[in-house]
Amino acid sequence: MAEHRQIRFAAPPGSTTILLIRHGESAPTGPDSPPPSWQGQDDPPLAPEGRHQAEQVGRRLAVEPLDAIYVTPLQRTHQTAAPLAARLGLEPRVVEDLREVHLGEWEGGLFRKHSHELHPVALQAFAEERWDVIPGAESNEQLQERTTRALQKIHADHPDERVAVFAHGGVIGAVLAGVVSSRPFAFVGADNGSVTHLVVLGEHVTLRRFNDTAHLDPRFTLVPEPLD
Repeated sequence: MAEHRQIRFAAPPGSTTILLIRHGESAPTGPDSPPPSWQGQDDPPLAPEGRHQAEQVGRRLAVEPLDAIYVTPLQRTHQTAAPLAARLGLEPRVVEDLREVHLGEWEGGLFRKHSHELHPVALQAFAEERWDVIPGAESNEQLQERTTRALQKIHADHPDERVAVFAHGGVIGAVLAGVVSSRPFAFVGADNGSVTHLVVLGEHVTLRRFNDTAHLDPRFTLVPEPLD
């Protein structure tokens, strides 16, 4: 009698496997240490912890058969991708449409400051799950449009290939909210250095994993360790 085993997932012909990696932890900001800027957006470098996370990402993904590496214009993604790029001998390509959400009047380190201080507008933004509650900030719709455009361009350039894309927490949240038609902020908050796995075929996108951090800490815990 014939037996039928469970069928394992396989990327369909013509699809693109995308590993979407959040950059490592970036340097802290404060009144005496404002972040550098790129075209009006905060552009801090990685903190020492972020550089360690980047090395761990590079070690984890160096065994994957990757065909390309993408980064955004912001330096924290370049620095996070660097160890993997060096191991694989690949030159990262810049995709501007995957830059972090623009926070309008709350650039210059103010978003972190107001979030830590539980500013009423910060609380409103997270309650309503809209970035443009912040004065001058990008809307969810604008963010969704450009991130979708970027993923479709990568897919068009890499059928039947595997790529690593180093991006940002707000971008990852927007991408996944669109993929699964969830609340806008349901996936905001991916850990620094985490890996999210997508398979893209035309307009159909399959989410295979989210916020994989096994390379950073093999334990499974629901309680993060406090920041020093």
